[in-house]
Amino acid sequence: MIFWTNYQAWEKVIEYASVPLHGTMSRKIRKGVSLQVDEGKIYKDAVLFVSDLFLRVTEDSENGEAINTYYDINRISSIRTYSVKES
Repeated sequence: MIFWTNYQAWEKVIEYASVPLHGTMSRKIRKGVSLQVDEGKIYKDAVLFVSDLFLRVTEDSENGEAINTYYDINRISSIRTYSVKES
């Protein structure tokens, strides 16, 4: 029997929803996909960094600032992805 940690489970979800950002350990949310952590804000054009301790979501504000939101990887209870339904 395989026991998954929160980190391993969320890492797989994030891999599905994103693509590697060239030259970094970060990942960009795929075009046409949105991501929501714990029923909170829905992220569209954000960059994700996942470690065994935290998930960092980086997005650009309307005035050009970088906004970093950090989630404790062990306290995330859900990650929801949204994408266009293929016909």
